[in-house]
Amino acid sequence: MGPFSFEAWPKIPRLKARQVITEKIDGTNAQIALFAINSDAELDAARSDPLCLRVFGGLWNGDSPVALYAGSRSRWLDTSSKGDNFGFARWVLDHSDELLLLGEGRHYGEWWGGSIQRGYGLTEKRFSLFNVARWNSDNPNRPACCAVVPIIPLDDPDQAMMYLEEHGSLAAPGWAKPEGIVVYHTASRSMYKRTFENDQGKFAQT
Repeated sequence: MGPFSFEAWPKIPRLKARQVITEKIDGTNAQIALFAINSDAELDAARSDPLCLRVFGGLWNGDSPVALYAGSRSRWLDTSSKGDNFGFARWVLDHSDELLLLGEGRHYGEWWGGSIQRGYGLTEKRFSLFNVARWNSDNPNRPACCAVVPIIPLDDPDQAMMYLEEHGSLAAPGWAKPEGIVVYHTASRSMYKRTFENDQGKFAQT
C-alpha cells in the first residue's frame, strides 16, 4: 500500500445490539492451553519445556501429540510452590485427562474460591470458563471439573447489578457480596465490566 492509499471509515456497531451479562467472579485469571504438536521439533520442544505440564499421545489431527499448559493472566505456570498461582497448575495436571475434552486451543476462565480474593465462603477452589456461548450446560464436551460463569437473565447492566445486589452471587449461592458483572456486547465483540466496589478503577481520583 502506498502513502496515498484509501482507507474507509469502519462500520459502527449498533449500541442496542444484544448483550450477554455474566457475573464477574473475584478470583484470579487463568487459562488452560492445549496445543496440537505438528512436527518432531515441536515435540522435542514441548518435552524439554519445564512449563509444559504434560505431553499426550496422538489424539487430534491423526496421530498428533498434544501439549498441555496452564497460565495466569501474564505467564505460564508450573507446579512448584513459587511457579504456581494458587495451585492452578497442579489442579490442571491432576485433571489433565478430563480437561482434554476442552479440545485444542486456549480456554480462559476464573480460578476462584478457597483463599483466593474474597473466597466466597468456600474451602475448595473452582475453575469457571468464560465462554458461555460454547460451554453452556448442553455441551457434552465440557469437563465435569469445569464450571461456567453464570449468565444473569437480564440484558440491562443496571438491572443486572440490582439483581445481584438482591440475590447475591449466582456462582456461589448464599454469598451476599458478589463482585459485579461482565457485559459482552455482541455487535462490537467487546467486553466491559462493572463492580460494586471501585467501579471507577482502583487508581481513580476521589
